[in-house]
Amino acid sequence: MRRRRPEKRQILPDPVYNDISVAKFVNYIMKKGKKGIAENIFYGAMELIKSRTKTDGLKIFEKAIENTSPSVEVKSRRVGGATYQVPIEVPKNRRFYLASHWLINAASGRAGKPMSDKLASELISAANGEGGAIKKKDDTHRMADANKAFAHFR
Repeated sequence: MRRRRPEKRQILPDPVYNDISVAKFVNYIMKKGKKGIAENIFYGAMELIKSRTKTDGLKIFEKAIENTSPSVEVKSRRVGGATYQVPIEVPKNRRFYLASHWLINAASGRAGKPMSDKLASELISAANGEGGAIKKKDDTHRMADANKAFAHFR
């Protein structure tokens, strides 16, 4: 029998934009507990976005998250010795998680510049509906579409 799930931790909104989603995103950027560095990367990216696009960085960030959030994904499901990729709807909190991770990974995969530069360009391109994170989302949707036949195993 499975034990109960641990309760969700309450996360404080970030100090600059007073936004919980920004605080979460900064936490996803963070490595080895270096929150200061993660914040510098994010706020640096926001400044760069502001100087490049002449619009508020937070608006671009929200648009990028919205554009990269997947609505369906596939989950492996064992049915009688065979494993099927079953398409399922993605819950709201997982959507944000996946979108954030795809953006961060796509940004860190870009060629050598400071991370704030790479994150800024990735966020801008995602807000415009292009870039590595958007490609990842499209691949996920395509995978779910290809396996629509197994949806009844849900």
